[in-house]
Amino acid sequence: MKTIPLAVALAAVFGCAVLAGTGGAVAQDYPSHPITMIVPFAAGGPTDTLGRILGERMRLSLGQTILVENVTGAGSTIGVGRAAQAAPDGYTLALGNWTSFAGAGALYPTSYDLRQDFEPIALLTFAPMLIVGKTALPARDAKELITWLRANPDKISAATVGAGSAAHVCGLYFQDKISTRLLYVPYRGGAPAMQDLVGGQIDMMCAEASQTLTYVRSGKMKAFAVMTKTRWPALPDVPTTDEIGMPGMYISFWHGLWAPKGTPKPVIAKLNGAVVDALADPALQQRLTDLGQVIATREQQTPEGLAAFHKAEIEKWWPIIKAANIKVEGH
Repeated sequence: MKTIPLAVALAAVFGCAVLAGTGGAVAQDYPSHPITMIVPFAAGGPTDTLGRILGERMRLSLGQTILVENVTGAGSTIGVGRAAQAAPDGYTLALGNWTSFAGAGALYPTSYDLRQDFEPIALLTFAPMLIVGKTALPARDAKELITWLRANPDKISAATVGAGSAAHVCGLYFQDKISTRLLYVPYRGGAPAMQDLVGGQIDMMCAEASQTLTYVRSGKMKAFAVMTKTRWPALPDVPTTDEIGMPGMYISFWHGLWAPKGTPKPVIAKLNGAVVDALADPALQQRLTDLGQVIATREQQTPEGLAAFHKAEIEKWWPIIKAANIKVEGH
């Protein structure tokens, strides 16, 4: 029987000890320089706004600046793809939402797998979808809107944030329920779509509710229905889709934070701690509430909470999106 030289055995033991201690050392040293948070949408939209508010507060816990990088195109898949290919060292994060981490994945050919190529960090916020229109629309309420849309198939323009976005899927749901057809116009982000809606260049949109709040309250656009079971506290006078005769038509526009696959667990834990601290800050909570965002529960803020929620959303929406036979050419 061969014996292993003592020096070799000691070296092996030492090597294992070093490997075992690597995770702790990584966490202890991390972060040592600024972190990039990729937002796969245009600046000024709801995801970009959330990223900047969250990153600003996470800096207090992490001791490093979080730089928001807007990488748009191909329904968010360019930005998400860049995040997937980044080094798994905790210095590149992906701020995702319903569109980028659910809807777009059902439509676009991607080089990444949404569930296999990312490490979940935390589920962040929710906001309902809201059916809004420009102030010049002849309809005064949802009933009149539906009548008008039915009388004008293929003539009414509706903004989307790319094919398969929440705005697009929501619009498809809506037109199917009321038996008409809308003319979809793709935008690179929520902010430019809002600008054109306020300016009257586009007729309507199924929008992430928080980005519409200021405009609706100031009378710069009309709100017709909110896509939730109960009325939205931020705009309590706007009826639900149940109330306007479209029961069960709910879409929640959520946000989560991910890192590339293989990011060390201690780093994920440190990032999660910074998120949890941020979302527990009363000042940040007030800012998000003022924007119409609902903060995820403490249980949902765990990596496991985001993983389970994300899995459920993909399993719910992918069959629906694929069955709708949405085409992405030209988007």
